[in-house]
Amino acid sequence: MKAMVLTKPGTPLVWTDLPDRQPGPGEIRVKVLACGVCRTDLHVLDGELPHPKSPIIPGHEIVGRIDVIGAGVEGLSMGERVGIPWLGHTCGVCPFCRLHRENLCDDPFFTGYTRDGGFATATIADARFAFPLGEVGSDVSLAPLLCAGLIGWRSLGIAGDGKKVGLYGFGAAAHIIAQVARWQGRSVYGFTRPGDVATQAFARSLGAKWAGGSDEMPPEPLDAAIIFAPVGDLVPLALKTVRKGGRVVCAGIHMSDIPSFPYALLWEERQLLSVANLTRQDGIEFLRLAPKMGIVTRTTSYPLEQANQALADLRAGRFEGAAVLVP
Repeated sequence: MKAMVLTKPGTPLVWTDLPDRQPGPGEIRVKVLACGVCRTDLHVLDGELPHPKSPIIPGHEIVGRIDVIGAGVEGLSMGERVGIPWLGHTCGVCPFCRLHRENLCDDPFFTGYTRDGGFATATIADARFAFPLGEVGSDVSLAPLLCAGLIGWRSLGIAGDGKKVGLYGFGAAAHIIAQVARWQGRSVYGFTRPGDVATQAFARSLGAKWAGGSDEMPPEPLDAAIIFAPVGDLVPLALKTVRKGGRVVCAGIHMSDIPSFPYALLWEERQLLSVANLTRQDGIEFLRLAPKMGIVTRTTSYPLEQANQALADLRAGRFEGAAVLVP
């Protein structure tokens, strides 16, 4: 197998030949067909997440076909197309797992962070955390659903049932969840970097009722706002936009420090919440509904060996939607 390997945080990925790997009990080997490039991958590369596996193969938006099945695996078959998400394993016995909150597991493994991921021609996965994808949709178009879509879906649920939803950081997750929110009959308000008229136009093309800079106020108070950008300074700005009793949801795994702000911004029962990871139930629900929603992912494809360029382009905001690596 070949892989793009992170040997040390802060350094470029290295194109590497590795021995073929065999799945253990309860595992599958998947031939990677496509792997999305997520902002969390940048956090792994930059050393912003604690205790990574080292060296590590990043990538956690994996679409592939099973080519080896380990002992004890049931319900999956050779050649089946599956998706492998960020949450790659949970202990099943801690208090959170027993309460069906496995996203908060005390002893988890995360794909592309604490277990090898999909920036490779093949990967090993816990069979319990592989979602059957069926045959509808291209590999590239489905890959962003495995994290940008799933985290956006969980964030939208935590944001509540409000009809006016603001999305801060109009990248991979927001461009998917804007379509979901519109399908649900909600109004979407897109917030971008100040002056980024191209991304604002992109948001409007996906049905946003309004789009402007993160330093602007929307034309009316919002019921909720979801922050996808890893920028703590956006928290007080988002709190200003929501009505009394409204919610602000921080959707990223990492965010720069939140500055101090007047209590008046939080008062009147506004809520500030965070999203951590996902559950398998999130995946089952979202992937079942995704075809009905008519989600169209905007993607830019790169050969696997150009992963460093894809990551650089993501960091610089050089494309709309999501980047996807194709072995």
